[in-house]
Amino acid sequence: MAGYRGKLKDEKTILECLERDQEISKRLEVLYVYAVLKTREDAGNSLYQERQTQVGTLISQFSTKSAFVSVEIKKNPNSLLKKLGENSQFKNYFKDILRNKKHILSEKEERILSMSSDMASGFSDNFDLFNDADLKFPKVYDSKRKSHELNHSNYMQLMQSKDRTLRKNTLKALNGEYGKFNNFLASNYISEIKSNVFYARASKYKNCLDKSIFLEEADRRVYDKLIACVNENLDVIYDYYDLKKKSQNLPNFAIFDQFAPEKEVEKKYSFDEAFEIVKKATKPLGEEYSKILDLAKAERWIDKYPNKNKDSGAFSWGAYGKNPVLLLNFVGNTQSLFTLAHELGHSMHTYFSNKSQNYDQAGYKIFVAEVASIVNEMLLLKYLQKNAKTSAEKIYYFDHFLSEFKSTVFRQTMFSEFEQFAHETFENSLPISAEVLNNFYYDLNRKYFGKNVKLIPEIKYEWSRIPHFYNAFYVYKYAIGMIAAIYLVDEIIPKEPERYIKFLSSGSTKPPIELLFDAGANLRSKEPFQKAFDQARKFIKQWEELI
Repeated sequence: MAGYRGKLKDEKTILECLERDQEISKRLEVLYVYAVLKTREDAGNSLYQERQTQVGTLISQFSTKSAFVSVEIKKNPNSLLKKLGENSQFKNYFKDILRNKKHILSEKEERILSMSSDMASGFSDNFDLFNDADLKFPKVYDSKRKSHELNHSNYMQLMQSKDRTLRKNTLKALNGEYGKFNNFLASNYISEIKSNVFYARASKYKNCLDKSIFLEEADRRVYDKLIACVNENLDVIYDYYDLKKKSQNLPNFAIFDQFAPEKEVEKKYSFDEAFEIVKKATKPLGEEYSKILDLAKAERWIDKYPNKNKDSGAFSWGAYGKNPVLLLNFVGNTQSLFTLAHELGHSMHTYFSNKSQNYDQAGYKIFVAEVASIVNEMLLLKYLQKNAKTSAEKIYYFDHFLSEFKSTVFRQTMFSEFEQFAHETFENSLPISAEVLNNFYYDLNRKYFGKNVKLIPEIKYEWSRIPHFYNAFYVYKYAIGMIAAIYLVDEIIPKEPERYIKFLSSGSTKPPIELLFDAGANLRSKEPFQKAFDQARKFIKQWEELI
């Protein structure tokens, strides 16, 4: 790469340099994804922790050595940059150069930022290692004093127990254990915030939220519309909790009752059964979509079951030119069924975009990523509701939707309010500490759960166990994704499924809000937001009629 230094002044040399850069980047991506996936498979595998560090260092070194490229290219006339953006395979690269000109620093400054990235990126790794390998939970007891193991994989199963004492003890033990490390976790997260603020300010952004929105090519008005609409419709979630209390015949309703199962409906699925259900549910998306699902299973893209030291969550990931891969912790319950549908949605998005777009335009923004996964969840919900044979089953699926709506729209927006507060507190030079974070988070819960829901003291520590906070201003996109998905599933896919497949195939050929507009969801209007809240109100009413 050093051979191009000082020479990036004509079309031929610029394109030749970028092709070389892209070739190296593709190879590094494959190495990095592989190493990280092996650590997610087993967090205790020191060999692949070392490999991940090696590749990360190599990426940092390459970034440092090639920092001059964007600095030199941006010095060219805008007319040349626009021409290259229109006529080359690097459309997004040149578009971003033009958009980012005021945020690209001198070569020396960019080099320093690149050199510092390895040093400043360890706070998320600290949390992951602590969370997956070091943190151990105590046993929890039910109303009959029977003990139960508590871990990341079975936490939700315990929270869905019919035994109220077990639910309470599980939530208290889980968050209480993080509370024991409150000072470390707060210090680690505040260090992450400081890093975020440093890079935002160094690159001349107003603040971290504006940087995130700018890099996503999103719109601050859409973010603010989400926060405002959720706060205007908190009565939806209050009504849901009141209905849940009535349905469960509880004397009062507490935060640990939110996942209590409805009407004795307990379903277990083998992996093969779950996969076939997802295929049937997504049939409205067309024959090609179904064929790719079969390919995912036949080629074993999916790491299915829980294992010792395995990553506790679920995700889909991959490198360009390779098939997507899915990590699950499938335990055969309904939540596992929905998680399978969710992650397959991500994988199909990746597959269609990689198949249809070049390396420069295949990668899609996080802003639209959650739409593809939640569309699958909504299609699965419709399929299960349609095939429900009893009132108990119908109530079960109403509860599932409303619980997911609470978790995705309300909870993720609550998270967004928390991380906005945390970042703005530091950005405005106000005091920030474990106590400040704990108190604000507790008050947020009081607002989002309402006066009729009893909280527990340990809920103030919950923020410290949320891994997504180490990817600043990520979580609100889950809420946007569900709102857009509900609209697409109800209004667009039944009539024009091809518009949705085109959306999946579009990568980053347009800004995400424009891609969703083309698919049929106009997020600059209030209509998709109101549609989502009206859907929730409709299900609450139908549920009330059944009991």
